[in-house]
Amino acid sequence: MSAPDGSPVGSERSIGQLFASATTEMSSLVHDEIALAKAQLKQDVKRGATSGGAFTVAAAILLFSLPMLNFALAYGIRTWSDWNLAICFLLSFAANVLIAVVLALIGVVFAKKAKKSKGPQKVAASMKETAGVLQNAKPHPRPELGQDRERQAVEAVARSSS
Repeated sequence: MSAPDGSPVGSERSIGQLFASATTEMSSLVHDEIALAKAQLKQDVKRGATSGGAFTVAAAILLFSLPMLNFALAYGIRTWSDWNLAICFLLSFAANVLIAVVLALIGVVFAKKAKKSKGPQKVAASMKETAGVLQNAKPHPRPELGQDRERQAVEAVARSSS
């Protein structure tokens, strides 16, 4: 079994290796949180587009189909019922309004879902929390090193960070 950087588990790793490993993991965490924010934003945009599309379709149906549908429906009702033609036109208009209301309600449902979604805010809060934890992190106390060993550790850190 080995550590993420390939060194065997249980063996002592240098400060440079530990720092490089922590930097890599931190970078990976930040990239993953950005990808999560993008995915949640994409979902919110998709919901908003669906809502806008439903509103647009409702408006188009109401505007463009009213004359043709009203005439066809009114004359159809008149043929089947022998009612006054004005009442038949009112009934055909009511049917078109009912369809538009149903589509508008679908648009409202999707708009509320898009508004309730707090995806990017959740990711931002998570990133702030991660940054807060890392700011409060303290290095593990190390035993006193000899002058020669201390110089080697500093050189290892310098090599790994460049």
